[in-house]
Amino acid sequence: MRKYGATCVSSVNDRNRNYCGEKLQCRMNYGRMSAEAADRVAAVGNSRPSTPLQTSWFEFLLDGSLLEKHLQKSNPDPLPVQLIVQFLEQASKPSVNEQNQVQPPADNRRNRTLKLLALKVAAHMKWDLHVLEKGLTIPVLNMLLNELLCVSKVPPGVKHVDLDLSTLPPTTAMAVIIYNRWAIRTIVLSSFPEKQTKPGPHQINMLSIVQQEKEMTENILTVLKEQAEDSISVLEGALRLKKDFYVHTMRTLDLLAADTAANGETESSTAGLRIGADELHCQVHYDLGAIFFQQGCTDQPTYVKARDHFRQTKDLFRKLDVAVHVHLDEKRLAGYWNACRALSGNCDLSDPHTTPYDHINSLIRVNNYQAVIEAFIKDNMSHSLPNQFRRSVLREFLYKVQQGESGLDDLCHKLCVCNAVRDALEGEVLSVRFQQLLLKPSKRMVDFILEVCSRSLDKDHPSETSRRNMAHLMKTLCERLEDLSLVFVVSSHKLFMELLKEEERKVLMEQMRKRSATINLSAKPLPSFYDIPASASVNIGQLEQQLILSLEPRRIRQILIELHGIAERPFWRVNSKWEVPPDYINVILGIKDNLTKDLVYILMSKGLHCIAIKDFAHARLLFSACLELVTEFSPKLRQVMLNEMLLLEVRRPPPDLVSRVRGYLEMRIHDLPLRQVVGEECVAFMLNWRENDYLTLQVPPSLVMNNPYIKLGQLLASTCKELPGPKESRRTAKELWDVVVQICSMSVQHKRNNDGRVGLIKHRESSMGILHRSKFITFIKKLREPLVLTTLISLFVRLHSIVRDDIVNEVTAEHLSIWPSTLPNIQAVDVEAVAVTVKELVSYALTLNPNNQSWLITQADIYFVTNQYSAALNFYLQAGAVCSDFFTKSVPPDVYTDQVLKRMIKCCSMMNCHTQVAVLCQFLREVDYMTAFKALQEQNSHDSMDSFYDYIWDITILEYLTHIHHKRGEAEKRQIAIKAIGQTELNTSNPEEVLQLAAQKRKKRFLQAMAKLYF
Repeated sequence: MRKYGATCVSSVNDRNRNYCGEKLQCRMNYGRMSAEAADRVAAVGNSRPSTPLQTSWFEFLLDGSLLEKHLQKSNPDPLPVQLIVQFLEQASKPSVNEQNQVQPPADNRRNRTLKLLALKVAAHMKWDLHVLEKGLTIPVLNMLLNELLCVSKVPPGVKHVDLDLSTLPPTTAMAVIIYNRWAIRTIVLSSFPEKQTKPGPHQINMLSIVQQEKEMTENILTVLKEQAEDSISVLEGALRLKKDFYVHTMRTLDLLAADTAANGETESSTAGLRIGADELHCQVHYDLGAIFFQQGCTDQPTYVKARDHFRQTKDLFRKLDVAVHVHLDEKRLAGYWNACRALSGNCDLSDPHTTPYDHINSLIRVNNYQAVIEAFIKDNMSHSLPNQFRRSVLREFLYKVQQGESGLDDLCHKLCVCNAVRDALEGEVLSVRFQQLLLKPSKRMVDFILEVCSRSLDKDHPSETSRRNMAHLMKTLCERLEDLSLVFVVSSHKLFMELLKEEERKVLMEQMRKRSATINLSAKPLPSFYDIPASASVNIGQLEQQLILSLEPRRIRQILIELHGIAERPFWRVNSKWEVPPDYINVILGIKDNLTKDLVYILMSKGLHCIAIKDFAHARLLFSACLELVTEFSPKLRQVMLNEMLLLEVRRPPPDLVSRVRGYLEMRIHDLPLRQVVGEECVAFMLNWRENDYLTLQVPPSLVMNNPYIKLGQLLASTCKELPGPKESRRTAKELWDVVVQICSMSVQHKRNNDGRVGLIKHRESSMGILHRSKFITFIKKLREPLVLTTLISLFVRLHSIVRDDIVNEVTAEHLSIWPSTLPNIQAVDVEAVAVTVKELVSYALTLNPNNQSWLITQADIYFVTNQYSAALNFYLQAGAVCSDFFTKSVPPDVYTDQVLKRMIKCCSMMNCHTQVAVLCQFLREVDYMTAFKALQEQNSHDSMDSFYDYIWDITILEYLTHIHHKRGEAEKRQIAIKAIGQTELNTSNPEEVLQLAAQKRKKRFLQAMAKLYF
C-alpha cells in the first residue's frame, strides 16, 4: 500500500539520545536564521507596523510549544495546510555531498521532527480529508498519510486487505481506514473535470516542475486504481466493526515523540480523539457509495451497491444529533441518491417522496415516451426539473440513436423543442441543435413548436418577462424559417398575434417579403470530412460543452470551426482531462494551423479516453479520422497514429496482428516520437503469443537499448526458449536475474553515526533498475503465457528465499536450479518489495489459471512461511484436487511430496487438528509413527476425532488408539477404534494388492472430507 511514502518516522524513538547536546547544536545551526528573522521584523516594523511577519517553518523546530499556539490563532499565517507543505517539503529536500552529488533526504532528527510536525498539524485539523484534499496536492497528501501509517505502527510488508482491523490497536486501525478512505476519494475526485490553468509568462520556467508533479500524481493514481478493490474491502471490513474508533491527536503524537508509548497509552482504547461508530460508518458509507457510483459507468450493477451505501449514509446522518466528524455535501448526497434510484431502477411512483426525477426515469424505463414529452411541456410552466437534467435526458436518447436504435429521431426532435422553449422563456441562448432543426423543418414540426409555446405560457397570469421572451422566440422562428409558407403558419398563429404588437408584426412581415428567395439556408454538409460548414454563431460556453461531450469526429470538427469563427484561442485546453502522451505533445503543438492543431489534439485525447473506458468502437472512429487528417501534411504524425491504432488492436487483436507488431518492432524512422507503452503492449503481446524466437533474434538492438520493456521481453523470451535446457541456459537466466534484482534494489547511503560507526540508510523510492517496480508489476500483469509467468514466479521465489535466508521454510517453484543461489549485495535488495511482488505475481497467475497445481503449491508455501496455516492447507488441498479430479484418482507423488505432506501435517497441528495429523502421517513414504502417536496423545483436539478413524488403515496406529482410549477410560471411542481394526480388508494376512487398495480408498475419502472442511 505504501509505495510512494517518504521515509518513516518509525525511528522517532531515538530522538531522546544526547538531547541536550543536539538541542544546543540545533540552536547554533538556526541562530543566524533567528537573527535574520529579527532584523526583518525590525525592518518591517519601521516601514509597515500594521503587517505582522509570517512565522517561518524553522521557528517551529526551535520552540516546541509554538505550533500549538500558532494553530489556536483565529487567522494563523501561514495556514495549517501551508505548514504541512512547508514541513514535508523541507523534510524531503535532497542533500548535496562534498563531491557535489545529489543525495536522497537524510534520515536524521531534523527531518523526523519536521514530519512529526506535519502530522501534528493534520491532527489539529482532526484528519478532515475534505479540508486536506482542498489544500494539499495528491503527492503531498500521499506522503503525509504514509507517515501516519508509519507512526501508527501498521505492519510493514502486509497488504491492508490482509489485516484484521478488529485485532489492531485503535489508532492503527484508524490510520488504515483514513488512508484507504483517501485512496478511493482520490480516485473519485480525479475523475471530475478540472479547469486547466493557463501558465503566464512568469510561470514558463516552472513547466518542468509542474510536469514532474503531474507525472508523480499520475503514478500515484495508477497505483491507487490498481489497489482500489483492496481499499474497498478494507473499508467494508471497517463497517463490520461496531465499536468506537480513535485517531491520533497532537498529544498522542507527542507521546510517540517522547518515547512514552512503551506503556501502551497511545495504543489503549481511550487514547486519541474518539470518533463514534455511527459517525465513521456514515462517512465510510458515503465514500464507498461515491466509488461504486464512479465504477457504475463500466459496471452497471455497482449502481445498486452505490444506492445501498447512500441509503445507509442518509439513515445514519439523520440519526446523528451532532455530526462533528462527518463531512459530506448534503446536496451532492441528494444528487447521488436520485441518480442511483434512476440508474438502478428502484422507484415506486406511489411513494409520497417520489421526486420529478423519479417520475421521468420511470417513464423512460417503460418506454412511455409520449408521457415524457408531456412531462417536459408541463415542466416548462412549473420549472421543477433543472435544465441540466432535461438536457441529460436528451443526450441519453441522442446516444441511443448513435448506437443504432431506430424510431427515436422524432422523440429527440420533440425533446429538443421542449428544451428550446424552456431556454427561451428563461432568456437563455437557443441551442445549436434547435437552430439546426429550424434549417429545414416539416410543417408537422412547426405545428408542434407552436403547440409547445402555447402550452408553456401561463394563460391566466403570464409574467411580463415570459411574454417578452416568448415574443422574441416567435420572431426568431420567423427569421430562421426559409419556407415562407411555414413563416405564414407562425405569423398567423393566435399566440403570435397576442404577443407581438401590430407595429412589430408589420416590420417583421416586411423583412420576410424582402428576403431573397435564392438564399438556401439549409445547404447540407458535403460528404467529405474536411468540408463541413460552420453553423450560426452561438454562445461559446454551449459550444465548448458540446465539444466536450461529442464523440463524433465530423461534429467535433464542425464545433471547432464555429468556435474559431467566434474567438481565436487554443480550444484544446477547454477540458483539463484531454491529455495526449508527453512523447507526442511537442509534435502536435508544433502544427502551425490552430484549427488543425486543436482537432488533432482533441481527436487523439478523446480516442485515448475511449480506450481507457473500453469504448473501442469510438476509439477506432476517432483514430481513423485523426489518421485521415494528418496523412495529408505530416508523415511523422501519420506513423504516430498508426502506432496508436496498433496499440488499440494489440489490446483487442485481429488475425493479422503478429505481422503488424513485428513491423512496429522493426521500424527505423529517424526522429519519430515513440511511446514506451506501445512497445510495452507489443512485447507483452509477442510473449503471450509465444513469439520467443523473434524476440530473441530479430528485434533491432537500438530498440532494445532505448525501450526497457523490449529489453525485459527479450530476456524473458530467451530464458523461456531454453527451458528446460542444459547449463548454458543459465547465462540468459543470469542476465534476467540481474535486471530484476536491480529493479528490486534500493540506493544505499553510508552515514557515520554519533558513536563513530558507519551505518547504512536505504531509500526505497530510489529505484536503480531499468524500470520502477510499480511499472514492472503493471507490465507483468499484462502477461498471460503460462511458461513466462512460471519463469517469473520461479525467479521471485528464489530471490525471496535468498533475502529471507530461512532454509527450513522455503517457498518452492519450478526451474529453481537455473537461478543464482547467492546475491553479492543482499543489503541493497528491498525485502518488503520482493515479498509483496511474489505474492501479487502468484495471485495474479492464479486468476488466469486457478488449476495450475505448481502455482497452487507455491501459493500454499507462501501462506505457510507467513504462518497462515488455514489458507496454506486450503491451497495444498486445491493442488491435489485439480490433478486428481477432486480426489477420485490418486494424487501424483510429485505433487504430494514428503515435504508438502509434512507441511500439511504442521498446518493441521498448528490448528490443533490432531486426528487429521495422525491420518496424514500415513501418507508419507515411511509412516511417521512418532508424530502420529504424539498427536493422538493430545486431548484438546479441534477436529471431530473419532469420525476420522474410518480413514486410518495403519494397524499400528489403530492399535495405539485403542490403547490410549483404554488408558483414559473412553470406552465408546475405544469401541470405534476396535471396529476400525476389525474390518476384513485391513487384515494383515490379505495380499499386498488388497491392502494397497484399502489404503487408496481411505486416502481419497479422507482428502475429499478435508476439502469439504477447508474449501
